[in-house]
Amino acid sequence: MRNHAAKRTGSVNSDSSHFTDFLWMITNFIRRHRWLYLFAKNLRSAKRNGVKKTAGAITAGMRGQLSLLESALFLAKHERISQQNMLFPKKYRISIITPLCNVTEQFLREMIESVIAQTYGNWELYLADGSDKKHVGVKHICKSYTQKDPRIKYRKFDKNLGISERSNKALEMSGGEYIGLLDQDDILHPSALYEVMKVILNEGADFIYSDEAYFSNDHVITLRHHKPDYAVDTLCSYNYISHFIVFDRKLMDKAGTFRSEFDGSQDYDLVFRLTDIASNVCHISKLLYFKRDDEKTASSVSKKMEAIAAAENTIREYLRKRKKPARVERKIGLPGFYRVSYDLKERPLVSVIIPNKDNASLLRDCLSSILEKTTYENYEIVIVENNSCEDATFAFYEELKRYTNIHIVFWKGKGFNFSEICNFGAQCAGGQQLVFFNNDVLIITPNWIEEMLMYSQRHDVGAVGAKLYYMNGSVQHAGVILGLGGIAGHIYHGAPHNATGFMGKLQIVQNMCAVTGACIMVRRSVFEEVGFFTPEFYVSFNDVDLCIKIRKAGYLIVWTPYAEAYHLESRSRGYNTTTERLHNLAKETSLFKARWEKELAGGDPYYNCNFSLEKTDYSLK
Repeated sequence: MRNHAAKRTGSVNSDSSHFTDFLWMITNFIRRHRWLYLFAKNLRSAKRNGVKKTAGAITAGMRGQLSLLESALFLAKHERISQQNMLFPKKYRISIITPLCNVTEQFLREMIESVIAQTYGNWELYLADGSDKKHVGVKHICKSYTQKDPRIKYRKFDKNLGISERSNKALEMSGGEYIGLLDQDDILHPSALYEVMKVILNEGADFIYSDEAYFSNDHVITLRHHKPDYAVDTLCSYNYISHFIVFDRKLMDKAGTFRSEFDGSQDYDLVFRLTDIASNVCHISKLLYFKRDDEKTASSVSKKMEAIAAAENTIREYLRKRKKPARVERKIGLPGFYRVSYDLKERPLVSVIIPNKDNASLLRDCLSSILEKTTYENYEIVIVENNSCEDATFAFYEELKRYTNIHIVFWKGKGFNFSEICNFGAQCAGGQQLVFFNNDVLIITPNWIEEMLMYSQRHDVGAVGAKLYYMNGSVQHAGVILGLGGIAGHIYHGAPHNATGFMGKLQIVQNMCAVTGACIMVRRSVFEEVGFFTPEFYVSFNDVDLCIKIRKAGYLIVWTPYAEAYHLESRSRGYNTTTERLHNLAKETSLFKARWEKELAGGDPYYNCNFSLEKTDYSLK
């Protein structure tokens, strides 16, 4: 009797599945014809919510206040035909791996349909199902798709092996030269694989990731995550790479497959291992992946907590394998974000170089903040005297003679040339680590040197910048963006003291293109290798110029929010408002544009091209 009952149940489910497939075909036809879809959606909304509310929603959408998933997925017919007819010199097969477990049937269908809708057709979708008996519909839906499209493969596991093991089983079945990862309830843009193939063939990429967006169950986009290019320190702060990722199978052959001990953060673990050995990590600055917002249920919260703990272990394991002893802590109030504190391998002499002309009271406050608060013991202060005139200045210098770790050196040049003054100070300093420090900066963080040194000690890092505030607490410096405001500008300039920023930008360590010279730590060997500050930049852009030279030499720039100080900004020299200073600024601007024309045209690699270069708060264009 049990066998007959099973057959009867199967027949009913099959009929139901065919009927559901028919409904899905109609729904999908409407979805692909955008205006028909919007009409149907608004008609349904009017029935549920009333005409007045629906009209308001339509108006808001027209004003750009309402963002629909369907709009983001829309691909014009001529674009689709063009992409489908593209003759690539090679057509690599991309195996998309999707582990399943008790997924909502509608979400499953939407995910599969998004793969079928790809304009690049040489793909295969591997569905590894660990659903329980209560979700037998998952199996029937997958089976129906495998019958219609041979590129879709399905395997059911009687035992839920865990997400890593299921993914590995799918990998064993797959045969593509490239692997793509897609979660069970997420959606790909129709051009996703097409865009991936372009960078594989045009740029030789072996690891590719794209921008992504989050959307609610009613298909409203809640967040657009436009990402920076590959940035290892940003990656240690949070898994910003996330999705959509595609990589050469050969990388996994070297790095290994998914590891079950990191379940909940298995993708993060894999990203670390693959990017560490990839020859060309390529970022596509387009929204190609659409991730469904997690439902706020007890089970989802529990899973998030498990994922956070797994991510901590993932970062620790990566750093341990790289032989970088460090503590990893989760950021309180920022779930999914982390702080890495590297052990100091040694405590070398750090030279704090401070240019100064008169302003004795300003210098006194600056030195007091350093001497009274700094916990690091092995440091010296080198004051570079620049043609002071006031008696009070030299009287203060006499007072400073009682400090054995403060040295005053005299620059004999004329006028003001920040670059030459700092270069001279560096030549007079004895430290392996150099900190260029303005005389209008006041230390807040007692262990500021340790916080900067933990990065500057690394052989792959060339310079480290601090987080600076105005005296009213608003942000003065949180990193420099190339191209912002025309040439280069401070991101989040004027933001509130306790602001989090887009994707935690104001609260996490990250790689930047440049940091301000008001408080910057540079390893002496790197400073000498790149040829010091460029003397042609008397006042402006000397710090940005230095940072670009450091990056071109193959080193990273790191900005840390854990070394904090006040910056009074231009209190010592004043602002560029006189005719002479405006003329010099124009001259240095022209020089910078000519010197770094290619870099300006290419854009800041750590600032996504979808963000505005006119606003400092990560606003979209």
